[in-house]
Amino acid sequence: MARRNLSVAILSIEGTNNDEELAVALRTLRARPEIVHLKQLEGRDVTPGERRRLFDFDALFLPGGFSAGDYVRAGAILAARLRASLGPELEQYVRSGHVVGGICNGFQVLTELGLLPGRSDGRLASPDAVLTTNLSGRYECRPTFVGWEGGNFPALAGTPPGTRFLFPSGHAEGRLILGGDAERRRRELEASGQILFRWVAPDGSPATYPWNPNGSEGNLAGLTNPGGNVFGLMPHPERAFFRAQLPDWTRSGPPDGFGDGHAFLDAVLSYAERTG
Repeated sequence: MARRNLSVAILSIEGTNNDEELAVALRTLRARPEIVHLKQLEGRDVTPGERRRLFDFDALFLPGGFSAGDYVRAGAILAARLRASLGPELEQYVRSGHVVGGICNGFQVLTELGLLPGRSDGRLASPDAVLTTNLSGRYECRPTFVGWEGGNFPALAGTPPGTRFLFPSGHAEGRLILGGDAERRRRELEASGQILFRWVAPDGSPATYPWNPNGSEGNLAGLTNPGGNVFGLMPHPERAFFRAQLPDWTRSGPPDGFGDGHAFLDAVLSYAERTG
């Protein structure tokens, strides 16, 4: 790995709970992750030494969890706070080509901000999609698989279409519903290459429950913006980063080494290096 000095902000507020897991993964990839509370970016109730700005960082991740308790809707309160306090700066950050990634709750936040599926000009907008309650009506937590189809996501440009990743899921509101004519909108996203991942069965075939844990139409599990520098996905690559995190680690080799989350996050950071 040639990565030495990539600075990554992992945004946190009350209720985020996958920030440390993500920080460990990114640190293992020799990036410099920092868990940054929203107040540090707002400059509110912090000392001058604690103050941070988005452009202090080469990339931004919004981790999983239950930000602000997921009251109103999952991710809605954090999205509203970001829009109100950092809206113009966040737009500029996205439009400058910086990588912005949302995992699980982070995906929900980016959707609430209108950054996913997103506009071609990179501006915040009214939501064009929503991640709503799983069809099962309950929290779904298990190993799941997603398939890469070869879309507009430069980080995976060298990855063969059809590649399957094992990323665990853990969410109650992950069913992606597109605004307007959902079928037409899904075809548009397919044509523009904005489908990041689809849920697949273990053999790579189209998923049905429980391999699609939330009932998302079209098995949509992740999206990118038109520029390919903003992405979101419901399952957790940081929970499949180390070999010992995988469900079969006792049956298929020694616990050292890495899982599919390592390959994915390594590709994302390599892309962030090229664009930073």
